[in-house]
Amino acid sequence: MCSSPAAPAIRAAALSKCYHLYDRPADRLRQLLWGRRRRYYREFWALRDASFEVARGEVLGVMGRNGAGKSTLLQLVCGTLAPNGGTIAVNGRVAALLELGAGFNPEFSGRENVIMAAAVLGLTRAETEARFEHIVDFSGIRDFIDQPVKFYSSGMYVRLAFAVATSVDPDILVIDEALSVGDGEFSRKSFDRIMSLKKAGVTILFCSHSLYQVEAFCDTALWLDHGRIMEAGDPAQVVKAYQASLDRAATAAAPSSAPGVSVPAAAPAPKGHARITSVIVTAAGIADKTLSVKSGETDVSVALTFASDPALPAPSAAVTLHGPDGRAVSSSGAWIDGVVLARNGAGSGEATLTFPRLPLLKGSYTVGVYLLCERGLHTYDFANPVATLEVSQPGLERGIVALPHYWHSPPKGERGGDEN
Repeated sequence: MCSSPAAPAIRAAALSKCYHLYDRPADRLRQLLWGRRRRYYREFWALRDASFEVARGEVLGVMGRNGAGKSTLLQLVCGTLAPNGGTIAVNGRVAALLELGAGFNPEFSGRENVIMAAAVLGLTRAETEARFEHIVDFSGIRDFIDQPVKFYSSGMYVRLAFAVATSVDPDILVIDEALSVGDGEFSRKSFDRIMSLKKAGVTILFCSHSLYQVEAFCDTALWLDHGRIMEAGDPAQVVKAYQASLDRAATAAAPSSAPGVSVPAAAPAPKGHARITSVIVTAAGIADKTLSVKSGETDVSVALTFASDPALPAPSAAVTLHGPDGRAVSSSGAWIDGVVLARNGAGSGEATLTFPRLPLLKGSYTVGVYLLCERGLHTYDFANPVATLEVSQPGLERGIVALPHYWHSPPKGERGGDEN
């Protein structure tokens, strides 16, 4: 599609998509025969009156609960769905990571599917041949490239599809819950590939349930609920509004019991990966899975050890505290505090985070630990929950945390306007 250089990469105006839902298969035939007299379906608006723009080189994060309309919006951008109302203009070559490998023919070999998928994405045969070896090397499945993909494992399928979609020099990249695909080394490679596309100025639509990733990775954000845009703009503000909505829903729901503690067993990290090898949570020097804490008095420490591929930058770590309803009360990230985790030549290391005189008020809280990349974006491993803190307090304060504060009440003679 031709456009002026100043035109946005994507422009949607009152974009809407409606599906017809039939209670019985026979109703489809009735609708076809007698639809002018009576309607035999129910309308479901997956998207309604959505208007937004995405500038060239911008990263837009799309958030919302399951069924909010996120995938429908991305499919409309990709052109795999046609809208029932409104307009959408997309300027540039689009590469999509919606359902990875959805366009592959299972009877064709990996080589044939690469050629076919690249052609669908707009590459000529010569361009595909020039990129072919790089695609195969990135996917890591060279030994199976001439085998029918119906014999591939799900991991091999994902690797090849991701390698093709991100190797066609897209102007616009659409990612639906696929920032990290596969596992181990390939997960890190896929993350680095997407980051390099962002740096190269590729326009990216990123759909994720990870609010932290949206806030850290995206330039703007959009919150969908029941097919309508609830809020759009600065990621920090949109994430705050969406999180508040989630918190209200969590508070209204009956609290569920916390799942059992699960800390990964010690083992070396695979190539291109990192993993937690142990976590110990202590309160006043006592280690346990359930700990008694006195509000404003007890020091709480979280000590973790990790193994990582020494060829990668040193990983980072984060600790989260959650209330009984699952909402995050607080979090601390080493990369945010400017702390680089030390490790030995084999890639193993340890770190301890301490909360002095933990200021949480009475209640039950859980501790989670995360091991992430050096940027704090890609999650290598996590253990949540690893411990429960049972906090008691001597006073009658209400809430979640005791904030530092002071009172001041001037003597009568110092009050402004007082008469002698």
